[in-house]
Amino acid sequence: MTPPEGREAGADRPFVSVIIPHYNDLAGLGLCLPALAAQTWPRDRFEIVIADNNSRCGIEAVRAAAPGCRVVPAPIQGAGPARNAAAAAAKGEILAFTDSDCVPGPRWIEEGVAALGRFDFVGGQVVTTARDPARPSPVEAFEIVFNFDFRRYIEELGFTGTGNMFVPRPVFDRVGPFRTTVSEDMDWSFRARDAGFRIGYAPAAIVAHPARRDWDELRRRWARLVREHTAMARASRGRMIRHLLKALAMPLSVGPHAWRVLRSPRLPDLRSRIGAIGILARLRCWRMAETVRVVLRGR
Repeated sequence: MTPPEGREAGADRPFVSVIIPHYNDLAGLGLCLPALAAQTWPRDRFEIVIADNNSRCGIEAVRAAAPGCRVVPAPIQGAGPARNAAAAAAKGEILAFTDSDCVPGPRWIEEGVAALGRFDFVGGQVVTTARDPARPSPVEAFEIVFNFDFRRYIEELGFTGTGNMFVPRPVFDRVGPFRTTVSEDMDWSFRARDAGFRIGYAPAAIVAHPARRDWDELRRRWARLVREHTAMARASRGRMIRHLLKALAMPLSVGPHAWRVLRSPRLPDLRSRIGAIGILARLRCWRMAETVRVVLRGR
C-alpha cells in the first residue's frame, strides 16, 4: 500500500514498512499476517513487504498466501539478504522487522514506533510459546526460559534481534544493509552503535515465537549461531581468544542457570523443569565442543 501524498487524517503518524523474510513457511505466514491485520496502527499507514528467499512452493504461491502484501524476490540465500531485498523495496519512514514465524501483538507497531521517540533504534519483547503450554517438551521448556531474552540482548550486550526491531529509514541507510556469514542482527546493531546511534528496549512491542520442539531443531539453530559468532570473532586475535575462553567455560554455567530454570514462573511443573535442565547441560557441552571444532576447522 502506498503512503498518501498529502497530510490527510492520520498523516501525522509515520508510514511504516513491515519487513518479513520468508523461506518455506506458508504456515507461519498464515499466523503472522492475520496478527498484522489486527494492529491498532491505522492500516493505511503501514505496508507489509515479504521477501521470498527461493521457497520451494514458488513466489506465486507466496503471493497467493499474502493478499494485500508486497512480495518481492530475494534470490541471494539467507535471512540477511532477504531482509535487504525487502528493505530496498520498502517505502516506509520506519522499517519494522519481524519473521514469518512470529505473531505480533495487536499494539506491536504502535509501541515500537512510540519507543523511537526515546531511542534511535529499538528492539521489542519476544515471548516464546509451546504447542501445549501445560506439557512443553524438554527443548520447549528450555527455550521458554532462555530463548530470545531481548532485554538482556539490548541492555547488557548492546544488540537487538531482527525478529522484533524498529529502525527509522535514515538510520538504516546510514548504517547500511545486513552483512552475510556473520550474525547479521548483532553485527548490524554493533555497526549502528559505532555510528553513534542509541539502542533501546521496547517491552510493550511484543511478538510471540514458537519454541523449537526437539534436539535436532535446537542443534541446527545453534550450529548456525556458532559459525556466525566465530566468524565475527575472527576480526582480531583478542576477540578470538575471548571467544574460545567463553566457549570452554560454558559447562561451568550449567549450575547457576539450572537455578534460573527451577525458579522460572513460566514452566508449569517439576517435570518440565527437569527436562529443561537436561537440555541446558547437553547444549552447553555441545556448544563448547562445536565452537572448538569450528575454530580449528577454520584455521
